[in-house]
Amino acid sequence: MSTHEPAPRFGTSHSASEPVVQAARARVGTVVWGLIVLALAALIVISKLGLVALNGNYVLIGLMIGAGAALVIGGLLSARSRKGNGSAPGSGSSAADSDGQ
Repeated sequence: MSTHEPAPRFGTSHSASEPVVQAARARVGTVVWGLIVLALAALIVISKLGLVALNGNYVLIGLMIGAGAALVIGGLLSARSRKGNGSAPGSGSSAADSDGQ
């Protein structure tokens, strides 16, 4: 008898008690809101230094347009990357199963 646990099979976890750890990805909305806060802070600093006179309405309109565009583009890119990671016909284990028949 061996005191070592048997090696896990391909595609199984190491132990039932260990949680499955997945790579954490930043959410698009979190990144966009972070960029909005940074942009507002930078604009406030610039306006307080007197380097540029800013119109608040135009600043808000610009930020809303930029945030909306970033959310749409980020959402599309995120959906595209998820679509590529899924099991599409002809890829992954389903292709290996169909070759054996």
